[in-house]
Amino acid sequence: MISKLKVSLWLILCLPLYLNAQEKFTISGKITDQSSNETLIGVNIIFPELQMGTITNEYGFYSITLPKGTYKFQISYLGFNSISESIAIDDNKTLNFQLSESTESLQEIVITENVERLNIRKPQMSVNSLSVNTIKQMPVVLGEVDVIKSITLLPGVTNAGEGSSGFNVRGGAADQNLILLDEATIFNSSHLFGLFSVFNPDAIKDLKLYKGGIPAKYGGRVSSVLDIYQKEGNSNAFHMSGGVGIVASRLLAEGPLKKEKGSFLLGGRSSYAHLFLPLFDLDSKAYFYDINTKLSYRINQNNNIYLSGYFGRDVFNISDSFENTYGNAVINFRWDHLYSAKLFSNLSLIYSDYYYGLALNFVEFDWSSGIRNFNLKYDFKHYINSNFKLDYGLNSLYLTFNPGEITPTSETSGINPYNLIKKYAIENAIYVDAEHQLNSKLAVSYGLRLSSFHRLGQAELNSYDNDQAVSFNEALQIYEKAEPIGVNTYERSAVIASFMNLEPRLALAYQLNDNSSIKASYNRMSQYLHLLSNTSSPTPLDIWAPSGPYIQPQVLDQVALGYFRTFSNNHYALEVETFYKDIKNRIDYIDGANLIANDAIEQVILNGKARAYGLEVLFRKNEGKLTGWVAYTLSKSEQKTPGRTPTETGINDGKWYNTPYDKTHDISITSNYKSSDNWSFSGTLVFQTGQPTTFPNGQYEYNGISIPNYEARNSSRLTNYHRLDVSAIYNPNPDGTKKWQGEWVFGVYNLYNRKNAASIRFSENRDTGVNEANRLALFGIIPSISYNFKF
Repeated sequence: MISKLKVSLWLILCLPLYLNAQEKFTISGKITDQSSNETLIGVNIIFPELQMGTITNEYGFYSITLPKGTYKFQISYLGFNSISESIAIDDNKTLNFQLSESTESLQEIVITENVERLNIRKPQMSVNSLSVNTIKQMPVVLGEVDVIKSITLLPGVTNAGEGSSGFNVRGGAADQNLILLDEATIFNSSHLFGLFSVFNPDAIKDLKLYKGGIPAKYGGRVSSVLDIYQKEGNSNAFHMSGGVGIVASRLLAEGPLKKEKGSFLLGGRSSYAHLFLPLFDLDSKAYFYDINTKLSYRINQNNNIYLSGYFGRDVFNISDSFENTYGNAVINFRWDHLYSAKLFSNLSLIYSDYYYGLALNFVEFDWSSGIRNFNLKYDFKHYINSNFKLDYGLNSLYLTFNPGEITPTSETSGINPYNLIKKYAIENAIYVDAEHQLNSKLAVSYGLRLSSFHRLGQAELNSYDNDQAVSFNEALQIYEKAEPIGVNTYERSAVIASFMNLEPRLALAYQLNDNSSIKASYNRMSQYLHLLSNTSSPTPLDIWAPSGPYIQPQVLDQVALGYFRTFSNNHYALEVETFYKDIKNRIDYIDGANLIANDAIEQVILNGKARAYGLEVLFRKNEGKLTGWVAYTLSKSEQKTPGRTPTETGINDGKWYNTPYDKTHDISITSNYKSSDNWSFSGTLVFQTGQPTTFPNGQYEYNGISIPNYEARNSSRLTNYHRLDVSAIYNPNPDGTKKWQGEWVFGVYNLYNRKNAASIRFSENRDTGVNEANRLALFGIIPSISYNFKF
């Protein structure tokens, strides 16, 4: 008996050594959609006996290292039939799998794929994902599907109101969001001054929004990352899809270049409401168009190349005397290479451009401005073993800033050609990120990004006394432009300012049980670009400016803590997060700042700081006929610009004041009800605390003119914002047996006709001479109908 006990103890002590000494092999490959050969992102590959698994990355690739033996494995992905088989692990293997769409659960998918299912064990937090199916069901203004407006229904995400462009994340400004389309930067995400987004939902494959705990591979912005990937195109057969609406239509074609090896995708959208304006004697135009394209080709098992692009333009015209044109253009050439079963790489050459043009025919000159960059990036994913994965890489951007250029359009023009001084910069970064499963309950992700920014030489740069471009008038207690004491000229290759920042990232996840965990994260990020705008939301006319001798880069420190739980076999999920953000060197403007066509913008800018903190709650129902989520955010967003010396007052007397995007309460309820195979209904209810604004608190007369006196910045608020949107989708052929598949979408935006204030302006009544408040409301109730199809 004693000898048996000794043997048992010896076996127990030696078991870890035996397990570590076991032979291990790696299986890897790609997982694709059987019908289109499109790679699938986030597919689960699970080995239940070993309690081990992995998921496919952004390019559909997976890799996992396992001990020698024969094991059962499961491959599952929402909307597709699962694979459950056994495999003998006795050598390194490349195994590619194709998943077929599940016709039985196809209708259910539309309901359950609302947001990314919670992964209790992974350290990743503050990340939201919306499926394209869910986005397409949401009722939106004028019936056009909108990616940006859809993500504002998530906790911590708001916009500046109806008709506004961009979005705000956790109390941050719109320019603090990094927006990527196939890894290329999108500088303006809106069409028609914010009524639509630039993203064609038919061309989108995957969408993720990172609000905190942001991986080290991302940088350059301090608020969030919206990462969007386009589809690759069907390499098996030719298909078309699209939609016809009241104000806009879209069409997308995809098919094989060479069957099962190469594919193409080409999509386009355009609005046409302006064609009906002459019926109302309106000699004006306001429309947009855009094009999405992608070419994919598999050279061999280890090499794939892609060429993707986007081009979009908005046109606003008044009586042929004024024409405004603006938009984005991006191109990305990408090469995926598999060095080994454990090392995957992605090399990208990217061009991004944002153009703004203004043709003033009545004064015979054109105005143009913009920003462009060339980006070289090389990323690696290294699957060291089943519990340890490394991401590392580098990237380098060359940026050109065109703040403005005036060009006469005729010989009789009284305007001389004039160029504001162009600016140039190089932004570099190198990073490493590790994801480490320490034990069965604790997982950690940690990384470091080293970023640098070099402001290059320009034709002219002012110099100022004591290097202060803004002076303080102590007699009047106001800030004024400082007078330059000289002008310096530099060669383009010269470096006139350099910045370097270490940006650590850390995230932890501790699994309390199979259904719940707590997570924490910290990340530091730097932003070297600044959008010069003194409005509550960006406009197409706003100018991007680089950090330099007088403008410091923004630096963020953010911490977050969360509790995550699933209920009833994942039928319900709860996410609760609290966060705190601190931002140094947030730019602020002196009173009366002129930001347009200003060749010395440093004369109206002061460096301040910002902070935001809050609580986010997301409760989801994932299964059943009725699905959806409730999102609530309680938050505060403030800014402070103290005086540089004891005698200076600073902005707003150096006190904290509300940012234009501070929303104390933000509630949204999103629901979808599948009443039958033919009909489904959706609704969204939104409530937000009114947007901060500045009102006059008195007036005085000067030479018979009433002049308002304004309160401290953003001391008041617009009225609270709320609305209810509903939609219904009718599918006459729900079983998908016909080649032509179509559906009707009926929607009502702002069902109870709420007149939400976009702004409140004060002006003098010409009859009484008294200043009066005038509220501007953009939208009342708007019904819509559209028809979507595919074949």
